[in-house]
Amino acid sequence: MIKTSIGNKIKSIRELKNYTQQYVAEQLEMTQAGYSKIERGTASLSIEKLEQLSVILELPIESIINFEKSSYFVEARNYVVCDSSNGVSFNTLKKLYEDKIELLEKLLLKTDKEVQYYKEKCGLV
Repeated sequence: MIKTSIGNKIKSIRELKNYTQQYVAEQLEMTQAGYSKIERGTASLSIEKLEQLSVILELPIESIINFEKSSYFVEARNYVVCDSSNGVSFNTLKKLYEDKIELLEKLLLKTDKEVQYYKEKCGLV
């Protein structure tokens, strides 16, 4: 088994939640470039930042540390089965996808508001 760095694990979880690096960086009060270095493993990750990431990603630190994408999904007869023996349950994955949907809905609403603003600004309404 290939050992995955903590940065790659954080990146995988962030992508499952459909969070951008910019969003996570802002939550951590750092630059996107600085956060990117954490994901690439070129910058050290303090326990304080890991605790903050745990809150942002809504997962316990242990789940982040033990996260292995390949361990959680087994495809069989068009079903995705979750292996909860490694600390991630079906409910956790369901929550990740629900969060992703919620974020997309918020982005759509924001986009709609921006479109309305520019229509009004250009006198198209």
